[in-house]
Amino acid sequence: MGLLTLDELDVDLDAQVKALRLEEAELDWVRAVGIFEGERLLVLRRAAFGGPLHVRTRSGGEFALDRRLAAKIVVEKAG
Repeated sequence: MGLLTLDELDVDLDAQVKALRLEEAELDWVRAVGIFEGERLLVLRRAAFGGPLHVRTRSGGEFALDRRLAAKIVVEKAG
């Protein structure tokens, strides 16, 4: 399976985080909400007009994630 960024992942597909290509402050924030290398994520919804993604972590945390940040999170579809 190929790598893609979280903003490219289709709704209702499960993926594993492979890399976080973020600035230090961004990295602190995504880790605070439970996104780490190896974590499984699910995109629940995409806001219209390029708005944020509604994401759930394997541990059950749910939050909105700006697409600019999602474009810096490398994932691999789980299968």
